[in-house]
Order: sequence, then C-alpha cells, then structure tokens
Amino acid sequence: LQLQYTNYKNNLQQLAQKIGDVEQETEEHKLVLETLSSLPWDRKCFRMINGVLVERTVEDVIPVLKTNSEGLKKVLDELLKQYKKQQDDMEKWKKKNNIQVVQQ
Repeated sequence: LQLQYTNYKNNLQQLAQKIGDVEQETEEHKLVLETLSSLPWDRKCFRMINGVLVERTVEDVIPVLKTNSEGLKKVLDELLKQYKKQQDDMEKWKKKNNIQVVQQ
C-alpha cells in the first residue's frame, strides 16, 4: 500500500511540474505577442527554432505564436484534467483501502 501511495504522489507531482512548465510557456507567449502587436508589421524580429535563431518579420511570427499559444492552452487544459482525474483516483483508492495520512 505504501508503494502504491508513493506512486500516486509522484504522479501528481510530475503532473503539477508539467502544468507549471506549460503555464510559464503560455505566459511567455502572451508577453511576446503583446510586445510584437504594437510593432510595425514589416519590422524584423528573431525567433528561436530548435536552437537556431532565425530572422523573420513581425507579420510572419505573430500567426505562428498565436497557433503555438492556442496549442499550449489545449495541452494545459488536458494536463489539468489528468491531474484532477489522478487526484480523484487517489482519493477513491484511499477511501477504498481506508487509508488515513498522518503526515502530508
């Protein structure tokens, strides 16, 4: 039972870490989009793609960033659902096995 409890806790921690990473990534995209939206469309900007810095225009970059941002939001929603489900599963398991946690 202890091993199973530890597995549940570890899975929840991993999901929470992934959620934090995706939230941070989403905030960065939002900040960049806000910054770029006030610039002229033909202004050049630089974007990192797979570790390579490429030169583009604001007009080229904004649609890609919006698409990426929307994708990140979908991933975040999915991760939140997984976290909630894992949490519910753990609670059901604790009730089923009459587990009472002394220290959390």
